[in-house]
Amino acid sequence: MVLPGRPAVFLGRRAESALFDRWQDAVKAGRGGALVVRGEHGIGKSALLDHMASTAVGFRVVRAAGVEAEVELPFGALHQVCAPFLATLEHLPGPQEDALAAAFGLRTGAAPDRFMLGLAVLGLLSEAAARQPLICVIDDAQWLDPGSAQALMFVAHRVGAEPLGLVFATAGGGLGGLQEVVLTGLGPGDARALLHSVLHVPIDEGIVERIAAEARGNPLALLELPRTMTAAGFVCGFGPTDTTAVPGRIEDSFRSRVLRLPPATRMLLLVAAAEPTGDSALLWRAAARLGIGVSAATAAEADGLLSIGTQVVFRHPLVRSAVYQAMPPSQRRAAHRALADVTGPSEPDRRAWHRAQAAVGFDEEAAAELERSAHRALARGGIAAAAAFLERSVALTADPAARAERALRAARAKQQAGAYDSALDLLALADRGPENELRAANSELLRGQIAFARSFGGGATPVLLRAARRFESIDASRARDVYLQALAAAMLAGRLGDECRITEVAHSARRVPAASVPRASDLLLDGLTLLIVEGRDAAVPVLGKAVSAFTTEELAPEEELYWLWLAGHGAGLLWDDEAWRLLSTRLLRSCEERGALSILPVAAATRAGLHLLGGELLQAASLAETAADVTFMTGAGPVPYTEVGLAVFRGRDDEAAAAIRTATRDAMARGEGMALTYLQWATAVLHNGACRYDQALESARQAGADSSVQRIRNWALAELIEAAVRTGHQDLADEALRELCRTTRPCSSHWAAGIEAHCRALLAVGTDAEDLYRTALERLECTGLRAAVARVHLLYGEWLRRERRHLEARDQLRQAHEMFVRYGMDGFAERARSELSAAGEPTRKRRSRFGEQLTPQERRVAMLAAEGATNPEIASRLLISASTVDYHLRKVFRKLKVTTRTQLARLLQDGQPIPGDTDRP
Repeated sequence: MVLPGRPAVFLGRRAESALFDRWQDAVKAGRGGALVVRGEHGIGKSALLDHMASTAVGFRVVRAAGVEAEVELPFGALHQVCAPFLATLEHLPGPQEDALAAAFGLRTGAAPDRFMLGLAVLGLLSEAAARQPLICVIDDAQWLDPGSAQALMFVAHRVGAEPLGLVFATAGGGLGGLQEVVLTGLGPGDARALLHSVLHVPIDEGIVERIAAEARGNPLALLELPRTMTAAGFVCGFGPTDTTAVPGRIEDSFRSRVLRLPPATRMLLLVAAAEPTGDSALLWRAAARLGIGVSAATAAEADGLLSIGTQVVFRHPLVRSAVYQAMPPSQRRAAHRALADVTGPSEPDRRAWHRAQAAVGFDEEAAAELERSAHRALARGGIAAAAAFLERSVALTADPAARAERALRAARAKQQAGAYDSALDLLALADRGPENELRAANSELLRGQIAFARSFGGGATPVLLRAARRFESIDASRARDVYLQALAAAMLAGRLGDECRITEVAHSARRVPAASVPRASDLLLDGLTLLIVEGRDAAVPVLGKAVSAFTTEELAPEEELYWLWLAGHGAGLLWDDEAWRLLSTRLLRSCEERGALSILPVAAATRAGLHLLGGELLQAASLAETAADVTFMTGAGPVPYTEVGLAVFRGRDDEAAAAIRTATRDAMARGEGMALTYLQWATAVLHNGACRYDQALESARQAGADSSVQRIRNWALAELIEAAVRTGHQDLADEALRELCRTTRPCSSHWAAGIEAHCRALLAVGTDAEDLYRTALERLECTGLRAAVARVHLLYGEWLRRERRHLEARDQLRQAHEMFVRYGMDGFAERARSELSAAGEPTRKRRSRFGEQLTPQERRVAMLAAEGATNPEIASRLLISASTVDYHLRKVFRKLKVTTRTQLARLLQDGQPIPGDTDRP
């Protein structure tokens, strides 16, 4: 705390000041980051920020603050941060420029995705920091509007190798895992020094000690509490000994001071408290409408509650709160009415909000104005603001039908903003309106989507099913889309849902015919329902058409985001790895380009699954890390399929077991049966790789028993056959092979033929087995599934060794071992090494693999650079700045001793050892 009226001697914050100095040095050196200053009201957060800003030599400092009265208006604080740099907006990549321009109303266009907006802000501030080191100071962060808070927190978590720092001050809880500086009260000596600085009469030291104790070291309390003491209290020590929380006592003190002021002054203060922009000209215009003259400000300024210059500045945010709460509702409404009357046409949303706050009872004109504000907010990506406008408009609407429609729109906005409980309350209100089939269907659909968002489990399926049935008589095309959503929910619920539900959805969906020219989604729905109702032979031709349509047709953005993952599931059912690769890559790129990060974890897991089967573990790890980052930021994501798959394919028993336990618990809690089946398949792979065949058999049997998740069940059948053969359960292996062949025979892909030949070879003898192994290798070599190829080499080599053909066995086992080592599949590599040793060939110690010297972020940058992505493209895909990409790439080149991206790509493609490493016997 700085002593009043004296040079900047900062009391009691020496450690915090030293921390800020070190942090500023790091930021200036290009190691950007974020800090949070947290503490109760009055503890000195703003004073500390002022002190830090005044000592930030060589930095440009930009200030912004949250305002309680503006918490529901979109992007106010974000505009304060970005406004100085908007002239450089055109330097950003096109989608980022569009997102930021739309958010600030600079141009019309599609509403920006909140994470694309965050990436745009990161790019804008990084560009500014490249010209001069930059610190953004955001005070009262607990009152940031949601859009500003999300964008600024995105930047705070992604800032890296640039001279850019962000400092947040908040009286609320922690901000998303950022480094915190928690302010507590001043020590006794500093508290007494501050107190003496404002006491203008000699006071007994016992009284000083008592005030200091009651203030608990809170600087603002030390300055305010003496004002509440009577003369007797000062002289004799009599007075209140209230133990109320200090911020509450401070606000009570401010309230008491306000209520002692003349009526005109109190009303002027109320208008200032209700007008959050601090525009003094607007304040005086509103005051004039209320008949309040300029002289009314004198008493408030003399009491130190606020100052009025070009801006209206309250002494502390608690003064604003105290003023507003102290005044009766009728006077609050009068203040808002005056502000609405004088707010110009350039600020329609603030005018609408003031008008709504001034309304008594129903007011259709105010409700309609709020609805228009909601549309503007949605166009700018201010979903939370739109929800607030719409919710208030509902309360002002008298007509029951209009009230129900507005409640439905408000519920949809609340759902999009993640406020699910509020959305459900509004849906209940919408349902009480006059009967309307379309509104009832949309209400049911929204309930199902909320249930699905909260949990991927079966709770959403019956609600979506009811919604689809309602749409049948209204819009057949819409009904089919909702049936597809219901089917997806039922498939994800799997065994943890109602066993009959998926069949019920399929039969119901088949009642609604597609249009004469079916869409890709229509073909997908028909194919999946045929699979459930009539079986694979009937379904495969239609599924094939659906997958082909999704891979070749131009889709609307929302169709890509909604259906590509399900189309990829269809490709997996057809054993079509090439279509799966195309669809999963397209979905991932669509998410990245549009900033649809709520869907990105699902897209990353879908694409990473194929990387795992292709032995591309580093690429899968990169996607897993990206998905984990997004899940951390959004607070939601699927069960970590990729993390489990990585631990399993790497053969890391302890890591895999822990990941599987955690994921199983999460899947059970979410009701996500598909995840359980995946986890059991992964467990079988882990045990087969380590030759624990009894355990592999049990896990594979559990996964194979779930017919609701047929794609993963098909994979599990292959693991079951291997484990059953190794444990002597011939009958189980025979039955599993028959079941597997029913899935592969109708399909014409190399994957289907290769996996069938591989499994048949396990059960065959003599030349039949050898022919089948060779066929399996021949067909699988035509796919990108390199891990499957390596496993066939291993099985073939093991069979040759048991046939005592050691020379040929060594050739197959050597190939398997080298492939597993190159891919990082250490469990299977050890199994191959052991077999190779038993066949008479000693093995060398494994070589260091690409990327083992790199950090996870460096690996991700290296992967994308090797694929040919530019630095801005890598920045967009990894949600970091271009300067951070450049920083990591320079480190990658230095560590791997390469000088070009071509050399980097070759190193990755060939899986070569890191230069300088050698094989050692």
